[in-house]
Amino acid sequence: MRIGLLGTGPWADMAHAPALRHHPDVDFAGVWGRRPEAAAELAARHGTRAYGDVDALLSDVDAVAVALPPSAQTGLAVRAARAGCHLLLDKPLAVSVTEGREVVAAVREAGVATVVFLTLRFRPGVEAWVAEQSAREGWFTARAQWLGSVFTSDSPFAHSPWRREKGALWDVGPHALSVLLPALGDARRVSAAAQGPGDTTHLVVEHSGGATSALALSLTAPPAAAGVELELRGLAGVTRLPADPGEGVEPAYLRAVDALLASARTGTPHPCDAAFGLRITEILAEAEALLNA
Repeated sequence: MRIGLLGTGPWADMAHAPALRHHPDVDFAGVWGRRPEAAAELAARHGTRAYGDVDALLSDVDAVAVALPPSAQTGLAVRAARAGCHLLLDKPLAVSVTEGREVVAAVREAGVATVVFLTLRFRPGVEAWVAEQSAREGWFTARAQWLGSVFTSDSPFAHSPWRREKGALWDVGPHALSVLLPALGDARRVSAAAQGPGDTTHLVVEHSGGATSALALSLTAPPAAAGVELELRGLAGVTRLPADPGEGVEPAYLRAVDALLASARTGTPHPCDAAFGLRITEILAEAEALLNA
């Protein structure tokens, strides 16, 4: 499959481009960016072509991978879907419900495959754990902590304008929900939301399976306090999210590419498709409304 890349920032350089270059079943056809000079530099580093015109790239490929802020992703995703391109999207799908619905509507009308790259869901140990917990009944409660130090360290994402504006709720909230929703059921409602230090956000979510979950999300945690934990408690006892295998992001992204190829070939939607990304956007928008009330 011929795949083009939209975006030229640090995430495109460290995750998207290396995986597209190394995937055996992908022809990494080219890069387009909002800054032509950055597109030329990234294309040269990864052995592909820079495009100055996004529509020219869309006409040359079967699919696009998007490594752009959500406000830019949504319009280009709609444009790419209408051009017949399958979509490998980043999270969050959108930061407004209206824009998320526009993406899903365009995808359905065009009949293209979609995958939203929710990193943990493309780690085999985590995906096996999610499947195991989803098959169990009787979950009572869950606790999730996604505490990052993006804004308190030398992270390459520290100066990301959209992360500065939207914070942990929209950056790491999708990761937490991507694991909680399959295990506990869809969110019936966000019943509480509170602001903590910095961009830290606390949520309480009621799930369709009857359980509740409590989420603590942050990009401003002290580096020594950063980390990810998720624990489920119920009739089966206590179980915790498997530890990060330390393999880096590229293997997970390669599996996301595999998922897109399989969905395009079979017509079977992936669990982390645009519709799932929209549901996460709807939940986070509900939480944001509570915070701003």
